[in-house]
Amino acid sequence: MSISVAKNAFSCVLALGLVAGLAGTAMPDNNDRAKNSCKGLPSHSALERALETAVATESSGLDFEMWATVVNRDGIVCAVAFSGDDRGDQWPGSRVISAQKANTANAFSLDGLALSTANLFSAVQPGGSLFGLADSNPVDTEVAYKGPSKKYGQKQDPMVGKKPGGVNTFGGGLALYDATNKIIGAVGVSGDTSCADHMIGWRVRHELDLDNFGATVGGISGDTDRPDNIVYDIAPNPTGGTGVSAGGFGHPECINTADPTTLPAVQ
Repeated sequence: MSISVAKNAFSCVLALGLVAGLAGTAMPDNNDRAKNSCKGLPSHSALERALETAVATESSGLDFEMWATVVNRDGIVCAVAFSGDDRGDQWPGSRVISAQKANTANAFSLDGLALSTANLFSAVQPGGSLFGLADSNPVDTEVAYKGPSKKYGQKQDPMVGKKPGGVNTFGGGLALYDATNKIIGAVGVSGDTSCADHMIGWRVRHELDLDNFGATVGGISGDTDRPDNIVYDIAPNPTGGTGVSAGGFGHPECINTADPTTLPAVQ
């Protein structure tokens, strides 16, 4: 046998050995990877409980069931849940929207500044200071719509451990702050009017004890007890089209809009 043939034979044996070794080793799945990057963030069961409590507490909007998604600081999904008995009890399209909202609130909030998705509505309209933002971080459709659908909203939701991306600029997304007043990710909820989504998302965050703003985290709402609260300051445009927000960060009112000052103050 020539030296070159012997080398090739050895390489094949080595490769087969490596493949066999990998085959016998359990590779981490999405949940294992997420577990390692989601420290301090709620588990699937904790998110589900908080969402169900928030939906039962909030009576504004259309009183629909909801989807919720939590992402970490890198935009990786840590948990996806729904409040109904089945994934068809809430708008199917709201699963991905909840992930977009979580990604947006996380992507555009800081340790010292919390911006809810509701705060971004007016700024991204034509002529607004953030016009074009909605196109800046497109959804990864291979992540967002990966199957099997029967796992949607379960512990093994296919988005867990992945980055779906996306930007959404109406109510329902809120940054999450731990006990040291540091941002660690965000939650997004969807399934009702955008105004009710904000109210429910706020209650979810409060239930999870991740609204620890302290004295260091500010916002644009003008309410020191609720710095990233939704703001209703849009005056109707007499010529039609989008109205004008007095402060530049306003959100339209919805069907059965609730008073946002009735929400719990941040900690």
